[in-house]
Amino acid sequence: MISPALAPVEAGHSAGPGRPGEVFLAFLKLGLTSFGGPIAHLGYFRDELVTRRRWIDEAGYADLVALCQFLPGPASSQVGFPLGVLRGGGLLGGLAAWTAFTLPSALLLLTFAYGASAFTGPTAQGLIHGLKLVAVAVVAQAVWGMARSLAPDRPRASIAVGALLLTVFLAGAFGQILAIAFGAVAGLALCRSGDVPAGGHLIFPVSRQAGMVALAAFLLLLVVPHLLVAVLHSQAVALFDAFYRSGALVFGGGHVVLPLLRAAVVDPGWVSPDTFLAGYGAAQAVPGPLFTFATYLGAVVQPAPNGVVGAAIALAAIFLPGILLVYGMLPFWDAFRTRLLAQAAMRGTNAAVVGILGSALYDPVWVSAVGAPRDFALATVAYVLLTVWRAPPWIVVALTAVAGIVGSVAQA
Repeated sequence: MISPALAPVEAGHSAGPGRPGEVFLAFLKLGLTSFGGPIAHLGYFRDELVTRRRWIDEAGYADLVALCQFLPGPASSQVGFPLGVLRGGGLLGGLAAWTAFTLPSALLLLTFAYGASAFTGPTAQGLIHGLKLVAVAVVAQAVWGMARSLAPDRPRASIAVGALLLTVFLAGAFGQILAIAFGAVAGLALCRSGDVPAGGHLIFPVSRQAGMVALAAFLLLLVVPHLLVAVLHSQAVALFDAFYRSGALVFGGGHVVLPLLRAAVVDPGWVSPDTFLAGYGAAQAVPGPLFTFATYLGAVVQPAPNGVVGAAIALAAIFLPGILLVYGMLPFWDAFRTRLLAQAAMRGTNAAVVGILGSALYDPVWVSAVGAPRDFALATVAYVLLTVWRAPPWIVVALTAVAGIVGSVAQA
């Protein structure tokens, strides 16, 4: 017998509409407890919003993940934004989700920019290592749960394995995009059986006109500020342009954006290499999206604007392109995904998402965290706590972080 907490969400159904306040509180909890980078965040989202709260079904959630894999920007924030739009009744719900998920890490990194000189030593290293082990457990849970739902038969399991192989041997954003494309083509060939499920629509309260405006704004902001920098010689506009382009031109999010950010702020001399690396170390120890590293950089850049103003400009600029893109696609997404051929393609891409998650479970999650038998043991304990004992994720995060600190201090 499957307990209610573990029962699969019935396809085509989700919880009724809520309010932006409810969305804010749900994502604030995630923003305070989601460690481990974008792949791990997707696992936290699935556990909290698909399994526990039932805001959306498994297939709809996987469709959103597949959509955001195609788009540049921070993957986890891009998935969270439409979930907020869906549950909160529109743009206000999406903004509530983004604000609540982003705010905790942004404030922590702003505080670090003002007060902390470095994030080093055995305690800091142990904390970061413990959080990486949490990510192993979270991603493993997500891979297993999504594999049972989205790759339950031979064709889709084979697609998942093919996507895993592509992302293993073609590392980086190119491999992920190619894996999604492979899943779509393979789905058209292998997954045509079955009709569109009744009630399987995923309708977002976003008009086509609003979607077109958002897509047009994305393109304008990619060009106009860059032109204005040469005309106005404004450091504020240059700062916005640098971070907007970093957010707009990166696929995969998370750590992938770091080379772009380094080129944007270190190469022109706005931030020293040592200051950049210190902030990156701090970003590993906070929950929420890694893109909030921009908050720290915006606060420490020279010349002004910096401080709170610079942090606000950098934070808004790096997230804005991803939000505009996903919001612009929402009114057209359901019409596409409910066509028969599109359903076959989506079955394939959903299976490919499982393969991509499986690849990420190994690299970077596993290889960066599990280096000794005790690491494997601690990650296994965290996994059992999450999947068998159904412990709240924040408790697992806290216990694993403490264990990481104890182990690091004992070795020092």
